[in-house]
Amino acid sequence: MLLQLGKRASPIAAQSEVDQRFLPTTLAEAQARGWDQLDVVIVTGDAYVDHPAFGPVLIARVLAARGLRVGILAQPDWRNVDDFRRLGRPRLFFGVSAGNLDSMLNRLTAQKKNRSEDPYSPGGRPGARPDRATIVYANRCREAFPDVPIVLGGIEASLRRIAHYDYWSDTVRRPILVDAKADILVYGMGERPICEIAARLQAGEPLSRVRDVRGTAYVLSQAETEALCERPSRYVRDGRPLLLPSYEEVCEKTPAAQHRFAQMARRFHGESSPYNGRPLLQRVGNRAVYFNPPALPLPTEELDALYDLPFVRTPHPAYRERVPAYETVKHSLSLMRGCFGGCSFCSIGEHEGRKVQSRSEGSVLRELDALRRLDSFRGVISDLGGPTANMYGMRCRDGDLDALCRRTSCVYPDVCRHLNTDHGPLI
Repeated sequence: MLLQLGKRASPIAAQSEVDQRFLPTTLAEAQARGWDQLDVVIVTGDAYVDHPAFGPVLIARVLAARGLRVGILAQPDWRNVDDFRRLGRPRLFFGVSAGNLDSMLNRLTAQKKNRSEDPYSPGGRPGARPDRATIVYANRCREAFPDVPIVLGGIEASLRRIAHYDYWSDTVRRPILVDAKADILVYGMGERPICEIAARLQAGEPLSRVRDVRGTAYVLSQAETEALCERPSRYVRDGRPLLLPSYEEVCEKTPAAQHRFAQMARRFHGESSPYNGRPLLQRVGNRAVYFNPPALPLPTEELDALYDLPFVRTPHPAYRERVPAYETVKHSLSLMRGCFGGCSFCSIGEHEGRKVQSRSEGSVLRELDALRRLDSFRGVISDLGGPTANMYGMRCRDGDLDALCRRTSCVYPDVCRHLNTDHGPLI
């Protein structure tokens, strides 16, 4: 499904227009645009910085480019439900994300001590989001408007989508979708799945029937679970997904359970290709979570279109203090996304995907032209990169082989002979 983001607009507005260029953060701001109701409300644990490096804001801009009325609910007060009604009842759905970082990692160091600063909050002040923010926000959205669909996304939801070891509690936790009680989860880079979900809801299709979107997961009922698991199979047969060990089989602190956890992780990682990854199923009690195969990567022209969206590229003017994370990225340019390394310790492949997607040279130069118009720009680009900067423009030389390949790494144990490793385009 093409994103169809429309014509390219200048990412930098004149100073007198900047406030109108931000997406509404209050109902009054929406009404000032002549909107009586928003279509989508994006809830994020980060401050509202209108910049493509902030994932929830990028998704909001993508949806707005498709003509939807989108609002941003940034760092809402989760202690009561009132703040979650600030933008009114969204017509289509709540999009919930903990932000650019897992909320537990955001608060705690590896020694499980409180961090002194939250770089994604104004003034760097900690405490602006709850622990396990995705779960808390989703439950508050449900409390605010029980009948409004809830779509989870972001790196916290993506990396916790199956039964997972939680370092902070030293336990194996259930798939996050079960605890959040949301309707659907978008994992990985979410532009393509969220656009399809929005389009189908806009056409009047109930979210309960939107079950075939790549890059999504949803919870099955007990009856559906029993039907799919009637004849368990390691392979997809007759529409049956690949069965992962259940949550109950991997949650105990016993050697047998830990062995099954390792089997689960290996099976999960083995289905990460967007071209041949198979659907997965994991039982949790008498229900199960169904995982569709990963979303297809964006071609260069669609990736370029994301960075041509009309980002203001500054924090919302309501903030009187700097947002440290913005200071890090405001003069940098992202060239690509994804990684084919497949390292066991890294989350990039599981969230951004194992296929490197690169922007065109023209797109990067257009963004550079927009960047140099910022008042804060003094002529220095802090970096040209991405999660794995030296992989820019690299991919399998043979598209047919790439579609069949099930290797989880293009470089281990040896560099694949079909991998293009030319650094010329980056240089």
